[in-house]
Amino acid sequence: MDNPYLPSDWDLMEIREIIPHHFFLTLAPSASVTFPAFRPGQFFQLSLPGVGEAPISISSPPTRPGTLEMCVRRVGRLTGAVSRLKRGDRVGLRGPLGNGYPLELIRGRDLVILAGGLGMVPLRSLMMHVADTPREYGNITVLYGARTEGELLFTDELFRLGARRGIHVELIVQENTGDSGYRMRFGSRVGFVTDLIQGVDGNPAESFVAMCGPPAFYRYAVKELLTRGYSKGLIYLSLERRMECGIGKCGHCSVGYRYTCVEGPIFNYWDAFNTPEMVEMREGDPWINS
Repeated sequence: MDNPYLPSDWDLMEIREIIPHHFFLTLAPSASVTFPAFRPGQFFQLSLPGVGEAPISISSPPTRPGTLEMCVRRVGRLTGAVSRLKRGDRVGLRGPLGNGYPLELIRGRDLVILAGGLGMVPLRSLMMHVADTPREYGNITVLYGARTEGELLFTDELFRLGARRGIHVELIVQENTGDSGYRMRFGSRVGFVTDLIQGVDGNPAESFVAMCGPPAFYRYAVKELLTRGYSKGLIYLSLERRMECGIGKCGHCSVGYRYTCVEGPIFNYWDAFNTPEMVEMREGDPWINS
């Protein structure tokens, strides 16, 4: 990336609504753009001329170069404009930005992925990367939850992955609205992602944990992980906080002395829980800094 302020041109190869208000994009670089190297967990600033730009996580793995995949939830002006794009339209991308997951630390270990709602989007990149290179990593466990079955992302893909050797997938919803397809494939478990942690096989102390979800999700998930013997040094959280410029100049994403867009969005346990206001904490949580 020669100039971090200038977007490069990317062509929209495909756009589809995978669940209501969530649009999955497949982008390819224009003829003048070299496909960038990136790590799972990084993001791009996606822009539309005359509309604006916003940080969007990479959802595809580095093991499948040539196109980038992203998922956008229609919630505002830019994402609304993105949802109306058609194949062949062009967008701008700046990046990759931020840091990603430490693949060298994960190598040789079992991987536990904890996802809540839209948190599956950035975790999909890591999940697929490890699944594509099984000789370099251990087993994969994916624990994914949403409010209802209709809000679960990538269920067909997760169903296929879960049928592979060394990959275990469990889904859970807070409200079972009676979707028969969900019950047939994954059972009808109702509850929270944290309810699934106790059933994970393997050696907790040596397993790498990657998680992404709503703000309150982290506190309860980490508490359960530590209770089960997972190592603080191997717990990583994806934390996006009011990112705007993507390169640490505007200051909107600052938390304490950290800039989420530069030092994150991937933080290890120690950075996340020792930076005030980064993760929801409550008085009487002695497990956090102990």
